[in-house]
Amino acid sequence: MSGSVFPGDRPDRPEEACAVFGVFAPGEDVARMTCFGLQALQHRGQESAGIAVGDGETVMVAKDLGLVTQVFDESTLAALEGFVAVGHTRYSTSGGAASWEAAQPHISAIDDVLIALAHNGTLVNTGALRARLVRDGAQLRAGTDSEAAAKLIGQATQETHHLRNGIRHAMEAIEGAYAMVLASPDSLYAFRDPHGIRPLCIGQLPDGRGWAVSSETCGLDIVGARYLRDVEPGEIVRFSREGMHSEQGVPAARRASCIFEYVYFARPDSTIDGQSVYQSRRAMGRILAQEAPAEADLVLGVPDSGVPSALGFAEGSGIPYADGIVKNRYVGRTFIEPTQAMRQLGIRLKLNPLSSVISGKRLVVIDDSIVRGNTSKKLVQMLRDAGAAEVHLRIVSPEVQWPCFFGIDTDARDQLIAANMTLDEMNAWIGSDSLAFISLAGLRDAVAGAAHPGFCEACFTGDYPLPIPEALAKRSFATKREVQKRAAEGRMRGDGAARETRGAQGVQGAQGVQGAQGV
Repeated sequence: MSGSVFPGDRPDRPEEACAVFGVFAPGEDVARMTCFGLQALQHRGQESAGIAVGDGETVMVAKDLGLVTQVFDESTLAALEGFVAVGHTRYSTSGGAASWEAAQPHISAIDDVLIALAHNGTLVNTGALRARLVRDGAQLRAGTDSEAAAKLIGQATQETHHLRNGIRHAMEAIEGAYAMVLASPDSLYAFRDPHGIRPLCIGQLPDGRGWAVSSETCGLDIVGARYLRDVEPGEIVRFSREGMHSEQGVPAARRASCIFEYVYFARPDSTIDGQSVYQSRRAMGRILAQEAPAEADLVLGVPDSGVPSALGFAEGSGIPYADGIVKNRYVGRTFIEPTQAMRQLGIRLKLNPLSSVISGKRLVVIDDSIVRGNTSKKLVQMLRDAGAAEVHLRIVSPEVQWPCFFGIDTDARDQLIAANMTLDEMNAWIGSDSLAFISLAGLRDAVAGAAHPGFCEACFTGDYPLPIPEALAKRSFATKREVQKRAAEGRMRGDGAARETRGAQGVQGAQGVQGAQGV
């Protein structure tokens, strides 16, 4: 296969999940603390940022498109006074293109019920929820699943006269992945879906000054909070002046925490479910060195997530590690589009090889994942252009063959290279000298230190922890070959129908002429 099999400028790896952060701390500058927490979590989403603060009487929100440091300055933070706050950085997986309305936290104000909600994840029954809300008279502006969840909680709270009951009723209705933090005027809430798909952890501030919740422990670290534990699947945790209160909102289901957090999404200095992300990535590299050895002179890691695994591969193989690829960390998601000529350079906007290190060398290059293949193809060519003698690509996740519906932006199967090509075909198309992926068993071994045995591995296996709506599955599950086959069958049916129509029209026309002549 040749040419642009999987077109577009989107990267090879799954794109970011969102981040949520919350603080309950009377007497503290909770808006500033939340701003710092969001900066620590900025890697999870760079599209928009927002903070909502409760002061005991009301909830105020400030949000906009852009990075945290672009959205918040001293004057904006100074206007957000209170003792409870929730924040969000967004990468859109639901609700379409970036917009102010889609930025979070979302406010729901129904009579005397005022809440602000921030959500990491994706709901799979958003259409049904929105239809229900519209039928009940709710005004929806953003088109996101997070907005629907906020309105649903507000509506249920109004009906039950108790916020925790409102959250519980909403949890019973929504389906999919969610790690949510919610601010009322006087309390902070954190809750998680029954499978625990997306991460959410709890920390305590020094000297008992309050609590913080965060998508990752690196968010707790930056505000000096001590990690206590993770929010359990289906649990609702409330933080107020009475302390921390926990209750089970909905029964826990089969544990299915996202295993890709360890591979790519989480910062290496975070701990998830008791397992160090950095140590997991080192272990992935060591295991891959045993599963897929290569004869080479140097081991390189694709920054940033591939570097710990490359160190592990070097350790396991005895091949020396080298810094041979430099990353420009100031090129993230941007509102400034490159020219077409710059876009063709592709990966060089973010990565650049060190020719003095790699020229003439046989390289083992470690990356976290391959989704579409485009970036891997450009990476290999870039290294060859820099003088690499051989490029052996090693990937520390199994082949991504199925789309994710739970807060990660992966394509339908017809855009996933591993779902459409054999290993040899992928290797040939990418242009590497050899290509290998870690086994699923190997990846499981690398994260075996987690406090539970249950992970969502659906992107590798197609075994989803909850049913996927038929319409969504039909759109997303067909491979490229199946799509092409359907299109060909459709064209054949269309051609046949056209021939039948033309034939019928010809007969009708001839009859019409004959009739006219007969008259």
